Amino acid sequence: MLELGKTASAPGAGDLIKDVSEASFMADVVDASETVPVIVDFWAPWCGPCKTLGPALEAAVSRAKGAVKMAKVNVDENQMIAGQMRVQSIPTVYAFWQGQPIDGFQGALPPSEVEAFVARVIAAAGGAEDDGLDEALDAADEMLETGAVADAAQTYAAILQEDPVNARGYAGLARAHMALGELDQAEAILNGAPAEISHAAEIDAAHAQLALARQAQDAGPVNELRAAVDADPANPQARFDLAQALYANGQAQEAVDELLELFRRDREWNDGAAKTQLFTIFEALKPNDPVLLSGRRKLSSMIFA
Repeated sequence: MLELGKTASAPGAGDLIKDVSEASFMADVVDASETVPVIVDFWAPWCGPCKTLGPALEAAVSRAKGAVKMAKVNVDENQMIAGQMRVQSIPTVYAFWQGQPIDGFQGALPPSEVEAFVARVIAAAGGAEDDGLDEALDAADEMLETGAVADAAQTYAAILQEDPVNARGYAGLARAHMALGELDQAEAILNGAPAEISHAAEIDAAHAQLALARQAQDAGPVNELRAAVDADPANPQARFDLAQALYANGQAQEAVDELLELFRRDREWNDGAAKTQLFTIFEALKPNDPVLLSGRRKLSSMIFA
């Protein structure tokens, strides 16, 4: 059986993840942490939870691409260090920055919480590498997309402590509160963004997402609204309501299709509501989203036909 700490590392990972002894601890942890944060994993070959946590930490550190490093300490072979760090149970993890422990935990954590921990360490160190905060933001975005909303919110907040004018951090924190159903809190966060970033693309996108989230609170059942449109295809309000319900149900493509059909039938209805709603959806989507790219192309062809 391959022991933890002897796991084959990805090519190029040797400088990021090291087995550390009492002789090398000062150089590989304390001194190294002067320029980049170092996460220290205290483990033992007989420790079951260590065999789960170790690979998760290694994967998260590798994904950070140099924004953080990892040192692995076998407590059976390095009892003096474990004693000095007051390690009473394993796994125990400490994060070092500029020679001092700044964070840590005991016991195995799920992958989402491991990612959150690594991202917090990077953010707390101010992004030790040039792209450190970007890596932390990427990790927070991934947490949010995979449902680890609380971890994402905590990471965005840590990033904003280090960079109070980070538009992506503000937008991400607002989206986390939206995911929790806390729309008023999300609005307060966006409205509290510093003036110099208040019209950044990320902030504008979050405002659009918030507007759509508020609409979703009043959206009716998709099946009933679909039946109403089928019964009277020329009813613009029914089709508009269906589009809102579809988007609220996570069916962005279908919502855009209905709005495009409404625009085709009557582009001036309700002061151009179909086009306005399309623009709101487009702003809320990621710039490379296929729904956005296709929808914009179709709308443009209708406008300039």
